[in-house]
Amino acid sequence: MSKAQHAPARGFPEAEFATRTEKVQAQMAQQGLDGMLLLTEPEVRYFSGFHTLFWQSPTRPWFLFVPAQGKPIAIIPEIGAELMRQTWIDDIRTWSAPAPTDDGISLLTELLSPLAASGGRLGMLKGHETNLRMPLGDYERLMGALPGLQIEDATGLVRALRMVKSEAEIEKLSHICAIGSRTFDAVPQIAQEGLPFEDLFRQFRREALSQGADDVPYLVGGADQGGYHDVISPPSPRPLQRGDVFMLDTGATWDGYYCDFDRNWAVGQADDASRRAYDVLWRATEAGIAAARPGTTCRELFHAMQSVITELDDQGGDVGRLGHGLGMQLTEWPSHAAFDDTVIEENMVLTLEPSLSYGDGRIMVHEENIVVRADGAQLLTTRAAPELPVI
Repeated sequence: MSKAQHAPARGFPEAEFATRTEKVQAQMAQQGLDGMLLLTEPEVRYFSGFHTLFWQSPTRPWFLFVPAQGKPIAIIPEIGAELMRQTWIDDIRTWSAPAPTDDGISLLTELLSPLAASGGRLGMLKGHETNLRMPLGDYERLMGALPGLQIEDATGLVRALRMVKSEAEIEKLSHICAIGSRTFDAVPQIAQEGLPFEDLFRQFRREALSQGADDVPYLVGGADQGGYHDVISPPSPRPLQRGDVFMLDTGATWDGYYCDFDRNWAVGQADDASRRAYDVLWRATEAGIAAARPGTTCRELFHAMQSVITELDDQGGDVGRLGHGLGMQLTEWPSHAAFDDTVIEENMVLTLEPSLSYGDGRIMVHEENIVVRADGAQLLTTRAAPELPVI
C-alpha cells in the first residue's frame, strides 16, 4: 500500500474561500473598514488560494485587496498571473516586476484612490507576529499619494478568523501530523551510536519525504551527554555517543500546512535525571491535554502545564511560552503563556510544548499537536512514549 494513499484532496473548493471572505467582510463592516490590504504569504494564500514557494524570493512584493463586498482583488507581478488565474480570484492586475521605480505602487494607488478621496478606512496588519512585506520607502510613497486614507489595524480580524480552523484545514493538519508521527517512529531504525548528528537530520528528512511530506522546511534539535543544552541550532557533525540524550523537532508540510512537534531519545542508556525530566514533561503534557477545552484561556492552559513543571523547574525552561497555534505557519496565534488571555475555541489547532531546565544547564522539550473539539482535546500526533525511549 502506498504511504501517500488516503491523503485529503489538495487545495480547497471555492466555497472555502468565499466563506472566509464573507466572514472577514462581516467583521470589517462592524469595525467600519472600507477595505483591507494584505501583503504577506499566509494571508494572501488564506483568502485567495495562491500557493507558491516563490515567496522565498524577496525581490517582488505581492498584494491582495479585500473590498467591503465581493471577491478580493490581486495586484501581483506578472510572473504570478497564470497561477493566480487558477484560484477563485477574477480581478488580477499585474505589472512587469521587478520594477524598483514602481513595483505595483501605481496600480495600488489607482485601486485605493477612491477610498482616499472619501476619507475611507483601510485595514492593514500592524500587530504582533505581522510584518510589512514591501519596501518601507514604497509604503511611504503609497501613503503620500493617498492623502485622506486612514490606516487602521486589522490584525485582530484576521487573527480571530485564522485561529479557528475549518474541517478541511483540520483534515490537512491531521494528515501531516500522521506523516510526522510515522517519521518519528522510524528514528530508532535510523539513529545509532556513531552516526553523525547532521547525517541523522538528512536521513530524517528523507524519511519524512518518503512518508508523504511535501517538504521539511524546519528541523532542529540537540544532542549531548546526559542531555542537550540548545534546541534551535543547526546539527553538528559530532557522532551520537552512548549516554547521549537527543531531540528532534520537525515542522514538515503537506499542501501548505504544518505539523510541529518533537521527540526525545537516549542512546544506549538514560541517566536518572533525564528520565525524571522526561516524566515531568510527559505529565505536564497530559495536564495540557486535559485543560485544552473550549472556554479555557491560554493563560490557564499555560498554568496547567507549568504547575507540573515546577516539580522540577520553577522557570519552565524560560522559553516564554509552552505552545502556540499551528496551521499554515509553523507557529501561529495564540501563545500558551502567562500574558495571553485568548479564549480557546472549538476547532483551534494547537501545540502543547512544555519545557524545563535540569541538571547542569540541560534542557528538555516535549511537544504534541492537538485539535480542540467540543468535548476537549483530540491528539493529531501519535502520543509520545510515557518513558524516555532508549535506542
